[in-house]
Amino acid sequence: MSRAVSRRCFLKSLSVLGLSSAFAASPGFTAPSRARLLVIGGGFGGATAARYARRLLPQLSVTLIEPNRQYTACPFSNLVLGGLRPMSAQTFTYAALSAEGIEVVPQAATDVDSAQRTVTLAGGKSLSYDRLILAPGIDFRWGALEGYTAEASARLPHAWKAGAQTELLRDQLRAMDNGGVVAISVTAAPFRCPPGPYERASLVAQYLQMHKPRSKLIVLDSNERFSKQPLFLQAWQRRYGDLLEWRSASNDGRVVRVEPGSMTLHTDFEALQADVVNIVPPQQAALIAQRSGTTDSSGWCPVNAMSFESRLQPGVHIIGDATIAAPMPKSAFSANAQAKVCAIAVARLLTGLDVEATTLANTCYSFVSTDEAISVSGVYRSDDATFANVPGAGGTSALRASAALRQQEAAQARDWFSAITSEAFL
Repeated sequence: MSRAVSRRCFLKSLSVLGLSSAFAASPGFTAPSRARLLVIGGGFGGATAARYARRLLPQLSVTLIEPNRQYTACPFSNLVLGGLRPMSAQTFTYAALSAEGIEVVPQAATDVDSAQRTVTLAGGKSLSYDRLILAPGIDFRWGALEGYTAEASARLPHAWKAGAQTELLRDQLRAMDNGGVVAISVTAAPFRCPPGPYERASLVAQYLQMHKPRSKLIVLDSNERFSKQPLFLQAWQRRYGDLLEWRSASNDGRVVRVEPGSMTLHTDFEALQADVVNIVPPQQAALIAQRSGTTDSSGWCPVNAMSFESRLQPGVHIIGDATIAAPMPKSAFSANAQAKVCAIAVARLLTGLDVEATTLANTCYSFVSTDEAISVSGVYRSDDATFANVPGAGGTSALRASAALRQQEAAQARDWFSAITSEAFL
């Protein structure tokens, strides 16, 4: 079968999320002549939305605006830190999208005029649209944590956008002496990938246990509770013991100031100096979302759950980490699911049809070691244009589970990564 997904496989992928009925209810989509869709952001949300919109409406002009010529995936990037995965396995190009007739523009979008329905590019050119999908991801709130600036990240890496920062943190861990102290500071929620800091702690702890066993890892957390907490705590105690220490917000875990020069983290009552410091900083929707007028006072984008259209700017849809979509988390799985729903909504709106409520799903896998993983799943309805949990659906991995079951989940996680990257990029 060619890389262009067959209708049968396409419908199958939609049905996994309960979307096949929405597609089947609108056979023979025909976009208005010269209708144009712009998609800003080429991650799991944007790339998937562009491809699905193009497949739903083959005559639609679809343009993906993304300044980077290749995408570096955040899921699985924590495995890179301990030398368990090459960075090359995290990178993908947009060649397959171009082959499907999607125009890929390798520039940054600098402004959006929702009244005129235009997007301005870094080179000065202006593109018009009938519908716009924003999938811009996150930006950091530099300075919201005192002392943590963009310049400071060169010494205290965040590695929360995969790529050079991931390699920097990996190299710092490699260079650290056996017996050193590693500190991870976790910002208060919400942030991209809620279980991510705790998966990172697990894999850094494993690296230290294997290569620098006299070292110590301290997680300073601004949160009292976190995703899959009982499962992580159980795994940490079983596998890493005293090597890994987690301090909650109520146990003086909230970092209020950093000193990059001395590698010092200040909590309310203590100053901790470390050899390697990883900061998961305060976050918000990316700058282009702010410039488009789609963010509210929280720094995130409120959307209609049925269409993902902005509640603040008509004709603009937002998907992925930038959205306010709770109880859906900010994850690659969520972005991919939202992209499909949004593509259907855009297709229906462009052909004069009403959007419909549907069901979305999310599963987040987290490695607690190279060969064991845990997961949390959720199922959500978009009735009344708001997101809501489906009662009795979803759940987490069993707390009491054999090593074999944890290993099966690790295999499932790898299969998921292969599937989602294929859907978006291959």
